[in-house]
Amino acid sequence: MLKILICCGGGFSSSYVTERMKKEVVEKGLQEEVYLEFYPFSLVKEKEADFDIIMCCPHLKIYVERLLQETTISVPIYLLPPKMYGFMQLGEIVADAKDIIEIYRTFPNNPVHFPGEEKLLRITRGVAYRNVNKKR
Repeated sequence: MLKILICCGGGFSSSYVTERMKKEVVEKGLQEEVYLEFYPFSLVKEKEADFDIIMCCPHLKIYVERLLQETTISVPIYLLPPKMYGFMQLGEIVADAKDIIEIYRTFPNNPVHFPGEEKLLRITRGVAYRNVNKKR
């Protein structure tokens, strides 16, 4: 089972979207494959051991960097591209989560990003990295 933690600052919009995606997991019968949960970023260190990946809203970039200067996180942390965060489509989130976990297994450095996506705010895709060329 893929366990995804979605983090935001205050959590108003992301907690709502996480709940929507959790309903979609049930509707699609994916309960044995995907588990999603939302927690505020302030609880990341406390919750990291319960998840396979931590996916953060793009506006948390500076907080992620600060956290990683202070401590080590044992699972991949991924900052969602702005458009992808806006759309929050379950299939795209799951695809990126799986691919980021694979990258982290080879290069265990946080935060994890895809090749060519070092500058978060310059990323324009709204779909999973693996699906970018499929949409063109």
